[in-house]
Amino acid sequence: MVDTQSFGNLPAPQGMEGSLPPNTVLQNRWRIMGVLGVGGMASVYKARDLKFPDVNRFVAVKEMLNQVADPQLREITVRNFEREANILASLNHPAMPEIYDYFDRNDRVYLVMEFINGKDLEAILNSLPEIQVDMVRKWAIELCDVLAYLHEHKPEPIVFRDVKPSNIMIDQHGRVRLIDFGIAKVFVENAPKGTMIGTEGYSAPEQYRGNATPLSDIYATGATLHHLLTRRDPRLEPPFSFPERPIRQYNPKVSAEFESIIMRAVAYAPKDRYQSAREMRDALEQLTRPVFGAAAPVAGKGVASEEAEALEEETSVIPNWKFRCEDEVRSSPVVHGGMVYVGAYDNNLYALQASDGAFKWKFATEGGIASTPALDVDNQNVIIGSEDGTVYAINMRTGRIAWTLMTERPVRCSVRIAHGHMFVGSDDGKLYAAKSSNGRIIWKYDASSPIRSRPWVTDELIIFGSEIGDVVALDLGGSVKWRFKARRGVTSSPIVYDNVAYVGSNDWHVYALDAKTGYPIWRFRTQKPVISSPAVDPTTKNLFVGSVDGSMYALDIETGKERWRFETQNQVTSSPAVANGAVYFGSIDNNVYCVDAKTGKLRWSLPTEGPVPSSPCVVENVVYIGSSDHYLYALTA
Repeated sequence: MVDTQSFGNLPAPQGMEGSLPPNTVLQNRWRIMGVLGVGGMASVYKARDLKFPDVNRFVAVKEMLNQVADPQLREITVRNFEREANILASLNHPAMPEIYDYFDRNDRVYLVMEFINGKDLEAILNSLPEIQVDMVRKWAIELCDVLAYLHEHKPEPIVFRDVKPSNIMIDQHGRVRLIDFGIAKVFVENAPKGTMIGTEGYSAPEQYRGNATPLSDIYATGATLHHLLTRRDPRLEPPFSFPERPIRQYNPKVSAEFESIIMRAVAYAPKDRYQSAREMRDALEQLTRPVFGAAAPVAGKGVASEEAEALEEETSVIPNWKFRCEDEVRSSPVVHGGMVYVGAYDNNLYALQASDGAFKWKFATEGGIASTPALDVDNQNVIIGSEDGTVYAINMRTGRIAWTLMTERPVRCSVRIAHGHMFVGSDDGKLYAAKSSNGRIIWKYDASSPIRSRPWVTDELIIFGSEIGDVVALDLGGSVKWRFKARRGVTSSPIVYDNVAYVGSNDWHVYALDAKTGYPIWRFRTQKPVISSPAVDPTTKNLFVGSVDGSMYALDIETGKERWRFETQNQVTSSPAVANGAVYFGSIDNNVYCVDAKTGKLRWSLPTEGPVPSSPCVVENVVYIGSSDHYLYALTA
């Protein structure tokens, strides 16, 4: 690919003439604007989508130039092109282009995909006198993330087989985009060896023997990073000679630790490399992990042990009480009338006395409980969904069942109660609206994929996300008012504040959408998926949300700009709670955190014996939160 910003309605650059002249219309929809690039087997065009006449929506059209005379080779070429289309159609990752159409016309085959506005790394390398080391590390992390996605693809891993600078684009937002899946292949272990496919200099030793594996992509990633940092093109060097060209000899700005990661990736023997792209990504992330705010480090965060112990003593808290369940507590507790209600993966809904954690009753379902209980105060019921596929209404006082609603799959979505009704999603792909008094279904909406995002209900709308990436707004009768499409699933639950809906997505973004129309107002990109549900602090005008990248972010609710972020040592899937000028949340690093809402400085933390995916509930200056160590904790806020 070439710099896609360089072409619009201009004639094709010299030496880049394709077979399709400008203004050619394909499939009555795609109008050719100009040529982006021409290779030995394909041309790539910029085209406009005529389905949207009022906006300039551009796509890239890849045309197979099958001019091979040999019928057998021609068939192989067509098969490779079809394989690229099939691979792209089966994948969903922010670093990969979306595919929109695949068709043939006049004995040629076409693939219509997302238009990526940016430059490939080879063009960047040739245009800049120097590339910042920190930027290369950022790109390396994003590249390893998309390779991990490919290598962990089900049912079979996918090996890209041609990682190199010209196949890695940096889009207009500075993000890595992996392009040209023409020789990517489903990896079958112990399959017969094929011919050498790849690019000399970047390809791993075993790839020259026709044996490409996920570890071959790791080698090529290391070779690419070596090229970017040393500006020594491996295609012009003796094969497998990276150890003879130490990176820091050419670029002393590279740390010894970063050099070590790259040199391990380009080890000659596969067993000496990182054994997965995820492992390499984790090493790169640890290398680049900054400390934000005034988060007090703990042992293992790079502080001398004596200093760490002193800091822990200053910032740790002692629980008021803790109650042990029989399995992990991933559900978030709710408090009402002096009682705490919480579900656990031991299949039970517990009722405890809020003052001291004394056990009152428990109700057993037939599956684990990950959802948060909902309080139907008017009918004196606690409503909870279970992985047994049932929604239960339990009397708050007695723990006896009031009614049930059956779905066809597990219920991992939390119930929302409003307007005398109960709204809940199921893994069967449906959102249910039922009378909260008796569970009688009024209507159900088919979202075509699991719904684990808790719906937000206003006076007019019900807004929720689905695992195919849709954020949907229904009216109270169940009819669609608008739909917004994220690039990956939406597990995060939306919150509406001042007519704006805020929600996170597995495509690494937090979105602000006009609550009435679904029109995007802004979006903010984290470094990994956002499963955490956002919370708003009207006082500071901050939006708080956690990310799998290990951070809790504070964003300006009007602009989406980052105000601060607090880094933990692992994923933050817990949803924050805001009270007393502080933000409370858990982390998979086993800790519960209290952070100043305005500054992002640590107030205190509580170490538990397991990951904390549970979200806190703060009532009357007490924080209630569960942990995978089986305990529910009550802490002074």
